[in-house]
Amino acid sequence: MAVYAYKGLNDLGKAVSGIVDADTAKTARLKLRKTGIFPTELTEHERDDGTAATGMARLANLNANFGQYFERVTPQELAMITRQLSTLVGAGLPLVDCLSALIEQLDTARVKRVFSQVREQVTEGGTLADAFKAHPRVFSDLFVSMVRAGEASGALDVVLLRLADYTESYAKLRDKVRSALTYPVLMAVVSFGILFALLTFAVPQITRIFAETGQDLPMVTQVLLAASGFMQQYWWVILLLIAIAGLVLRSSIQTPAGRERYDRFMLSVPYAGTLQKKVALARFSRTLSTLLTSGITLLAALDIVKNVVNNSILMKAIGEARDSIREGHSIAPPLQKSGLFPSMLVHMIAVGERSGELEKMLAKAADAYDNEVEMSVASLTSIMEPVMILVMGGIVLFIVLAILLPIFEMNQLVS
Repeated sequence: MAVYAYKGLNDLGKAVSGIVDADTAKTARLKLRKTGIFPTELTEHERDDGTAATGMARLANLNANFGQYFERVTPQELAMITRQLSTLVGAGLPLVDCLSALIEQLDTARVKRVFSQVREQVTEGGTLADAFKAHPRVFSDLFVSMVRAGEASGALDVVLLRLADYTESYAKLRDKVRSALTYPVLMAVVSFGILFALLTFAVPQITRIFAETGQDLPMVTQVLLAASGFMQQYWWVILLLIAIAGLVLRSSIQTPAGRERYDRFMLSVPYAGTLQKKVALARFSRTLSTLLTSGITLLAALDIVKNVVNNSILMKAIGEARDSIREGHSIAPPLQKSGLFPSMLVHMIAVGERSGELEKMLAKAADAYDNEVEMSVASLTSIMEPVMILVMGGIVLFIVLAILLPIFEMNQLVS
């Protein structure tokens, strides 16, 4: 099936443009007319075999496809689009018209192409959830399940609004963690680069003078000379070992056992493990609350939430809780038995189950963990920054002493 870029007029005479999938140009025109668009220009964007019609078109398509490969829909973009779609659906417009109006407002080529394909599937009689499911890189299982529940309950606009709120909350939490950790990580990379350059290029030029004098050098200088010589001759070995270690780690976590060991280790790392656990618990609480509020059953919601926490140890605990519910038991005891979920969260879940307000209790727990994550990140960065400064200061002091001590000794001999 080929992809056609079109320009045309809608029922109101307004100029529109977009992309449509069709076997032939004639079929593309018929599809557009069914949606109330009268095409004035139709250009083949790509054929089934991936080749374009002729020279310049082929080059343009290759550039477009290359750019599309790297484009991603950010959570902020998805939240904004979902909120706009919720407003259109809530206004009572037909779903196809809502999608058409939404596509006109989109700027990113890949996003416009995705929603054009979604509109085509809906026009052909498919559900919106099925159309979203055909694009897993853009719409997660959580997104698809909530839209399906909204369509089934007749409250699609409300569900879409909840999805937008959830996506924005998730994006804010992720951005807070990333922005707080960006400076320490960047500082560590720059510091390592400077240290590598000093030991590999700068220090050998200076210390070669001391080696040529033939005098006995202080132990500090001898250690610096040895480290610098090793770095100068075998720097490629160090980089190779780092690359091999990264590949080994990556391949090991592909296996279930390796992934479990890695996740268990990450949870046990001081400060960082606690922060990762709080982020996972915030996602668990927020996602489960959103799903239950949208009318999805607890068992189905837990199946989705299990993949949101991004940790196999927590996934296993959630899976055991789901099995317990299937057998007619409560969700709280297996979570408490795992030892991974704090008593406060387990207690809130238990109270929510007994009172019939589990969604509200989970939402409150999510807010609490969001605040804890923010404080933990601030605390972690406040510890990391001075520690890194002290470490780098100590290394620089070591290098300075190793260079100055021989100079002092030479001055004493001359005097």
